[in-house]
Amino acid sequence: MTILKKIIKEKRKGDIMGVINVKKFALSFGLTFAFLRLLCVVVMALTPREATVAFFNTLLHGLDVSSVLRTDISMLEQVYGLIQIFVLGWLLGASIASIYNLPCLKEGETCCK
Repeated sequence: MTILKKIIKEKRKGDIMGVINVKKFALSFGLTFAFLRLLCVVVMALTPREATVAFFNTLLHGLDVSSVLRTDISMLEQVYGLIQIFVLGWLLGASIASIYNLPCLKEGETCCK
């Protein structure tokens, strides 16, 4: 039986939604945010200031970042930023998964399988 047929069969039963594991979802969000932060650091380290400003100006829909962009960030600040963005992503992922799992509380299921 193909995967598509299994999905259709489960959907017909009405059991397609399920629950999201909050810890795993939060971890995946945190790691994704940290990875994106590392990519940002690499872009800033490998490109000249003018190219970095142009890149972030287009990324932020024309918002001029030239007056607020710092290129002399210490390694300690980089580590703090990485930890902070991971925690922020983790909290966002946990919030999304918890909100998604709210309907299962009515049915008496456990939401953190």
